[in-house]
Amino acid sequence: MTAKNAFYAQSGGVTSVINASACGVIETARAHPDKIANVYAGRNGIIGALTEDLIDTNLESAENIAALRYTPSGAFGSCRYKLKSLEANKREYDRLIEVFKAHDIGYFFYNGGGDSADTCYKVSQLSEALGFPVQAIHVPKTVDNDLPITDNCPGFGSVAKYIATSTLEASFDVRSMCATSTKIFVIEVMGRHAGWIAAAGALVADQGIPVLTLFPEVAFDQEKFLAAVKVKVADHGYCIICVSEGCHYPDGRFLAEQGTRDAFGHAQLGGAAPVVANMVKDALGHKFHWAVADYLQRAARHLASKSDVEQAYALGKTGVELAIAGHNAIMPTVVRKSSSPYVWEIGHAPLSEVANVEKFMPADFISADGFGITDKCRDYLYPLIQGEDYPPYENGLPRYVTLKNAPVPRKLGPFAL
Repeated sequence: MTAKNAFYAQSGGVTSVINASACGVIETARAHPDKIANVYAGRNGIIGALTEDLIDTNLESAENIAALRYTPSGAFGSCRYKLKSLEANKREYDRLIEVFKAHDIGYFFYNGGGDSADTCYKVSQLSEALGFPVQAIHVPKTVDNDLPITDNCPGFGSVAKYIATSTLEASFDVRSMCATSTKIFVIEVMGRHAGWIAAAGALVADQGIPVLTLFPEVAFDQEKFLAAVKVKVADHGYCIICVSEGCHYPDGRFLAEQGTRDAFGHAQLGGAAPVVANMVKDALGHKFHWAVADYLQRAARHLASKSDVEQAYALGKTGVELAIAGHNAIMPTVVRKSSSPYVWEIGHAPLSEVANVEKFMPADFISADGFGITDKCRDYLYPLIQGEDYPPYENGLPRYVTLKNAPVPRKLGPFAL
């Protein structure tokens, strides 16, 4: 059978290890030239496919592709662009197939979270219906760690390591100054509906830090929260608060809701930390500082978890291996075999069971008072932040790679998004 080309794209918020998955995809495809002739990447994600703005990764050296493994963010550009349903906007899916036909693309590797899993599944269904089969493989990625079936998601382990480390270091700062200065430090982390990242901040309690964690899975009780802060300050002289951006009141209103929407139609969040900090100041009078980890948490490749990097690469690699073996509409997954010692392997799951499903923190991962984590959660988290995988340094800074990203010549007319 004649070798087909492959299309690879990065979707949604990027991570410190998404390029490791890209490295796994491209290096593995290059090892199978009898099956995959070229890997074309979408410039700015799926938008690159719709506008036929493709990047020829064949023009990148093996050295530069290998350097993706330790380079953060999206090397080819990502996007927040969710394709509507087939019924609502079939023209976009028809356009994808048109571009795939024009460039002889037989493999579609979509590297992203829940929304991209849904898109990948729809593409696999449509391509079959239109008589132009494309093997669609979803390569998982999300710092939110909320994809189902897989034990964890690439990007999460490194964010968890960064947040746990940053919370610990800031706690030492506050502890040293609390007698005469700041007594409250609030750090806001990502996590709209699932509190996995916030749970990582709770790990500092194991080093004696007085920390309260606010999860999206637990409705915010202001009176109970302020009483807990009061006890922590009385007992320790200070209190650290790790709040998820998705923390909400019992009626569902986000503490951080701004009244605007993002490109996916989700409520635009940002500002839970100052809301919580001022709440404590108004009720208890304590001096505070707050910080929003924001992009820092997902871009911190210098502090990436070794297991996260290895899994991100392995999932990209396995995605290609599954595709050339004939699989379609699936997602490679991480399967945990043991937590101590940490042993994992790669499995896979059908996209029909992945698309539009969110994985939340289990109730038995959250302490009875709702402000901390259980030993079961600790057993889950600690293996994911183990090991260091430092990038090379030059002149005191990480030496990351910037690709040429040369375009593939267009064959079709323009397309309006």
